[in-house]
Order: sequence, then structure tokens, then C-alpha cells
Amino acid sequence: MRAVLTILTVLSLVFVASCGPKRYKYDGPEVTQIIVNKGARKMYLMHGTEILKTYRIRLGFAPEGRKKYEGDGKTPEGRYVIDRRNPKSAFYLSIGVSYPNRQDVEHARSVGRKPGGEIFIHGDRRPQDPKRDDWTAGCISVKNHEIREIFTMVRLGTVIDINP
Repeated sequence: MRAVLTILTVLSLVFVASCGPKRYKYDGPEVTQIIVNKGARKMYLMHGTEILKTYRIRLGFAPEGRKKYEGDGKTPEGRYVIDRRNPKSAFYLSIGVSYPNRQDVEHARSVGRKPGGEIFIHGDRRPQDPKRDDWTAGCISVKNHEIREIFTMVRLGTVIDINP
């Protein structure tokens, strides 16, 4: 009886341990830069001048032009860095973009608005999200299996250039 209880305890611990967040590994070349070309709806993970991965992306619901203030539905343009990681994102997984920078804040304030924030590269839409091509509030969206890959490859501090 004691052996059965021991086996059940061990199996229970193994089961509970397997329920936690999955850890994925990446042992390839370092991602030194992310390049987003909004017009082409493409995102590239770079190692120097070498393209490691290419992704089709979705943008904010008003994708033309640079983000000017909170609620405009635009995805920022410019040079930023990846500054946070969210393994419990409402959009599966996400990595944060350092928007707004000082110029973004100054521009929004000059027109009497807040610059907004919370710009991420994240997973795919949820059932309640709009069913159009560009649907985010200003973020960059990829498929869930792609953000899982990106989440493992990209480190904090990685430069992201978001181009028109």
C-alpha cells in the first residue's frame, strides 16, 4: 500500500509540473535586430545582415502613417527596443516595444493628447477581435505558433526598426 501511495504521489507531482508554462529553447544565432516593413506586412528577425526568419504580420486598424496618439489605431514607426516579455498575454504570448519615446510623447502633448503605449508583438486575434486584416489597436500580430518562436528567439534590448 505504501508503494502504491508513493507511486501515486510521484505521478501527481509529474502531472502538476507538466501543467506549468512551457519553456521553449532556441540555440541558433542571436537575433540582433527586428525589422518591420508595415507596407509589405512583413517582419524580419535578423542576425547582422542575415534574415533568420520572416513573418506575415497584421497591424493596427488604421495602419497608414505613424502613431500620433492613443486610440488612433496606428502602429508606431521608428527605432525602439524590445523592453518586456509577457508570458501570460491575452494574445497568447507577447513582447513589448518601447513606444513611446521622448519624441512620441512630445508630439502627442503638442496636440493635446496622450501618446498611448502598450505596443506589443503578440499572437493572433481572439474570438471577440475584429475579423479584418489589420485589427489590433496598434500592435503587431502574428500567428500563435510564430509568437512562440519569436518569444524564444528575441531577447530584451533587441532593436526593432518599424518602417512605413
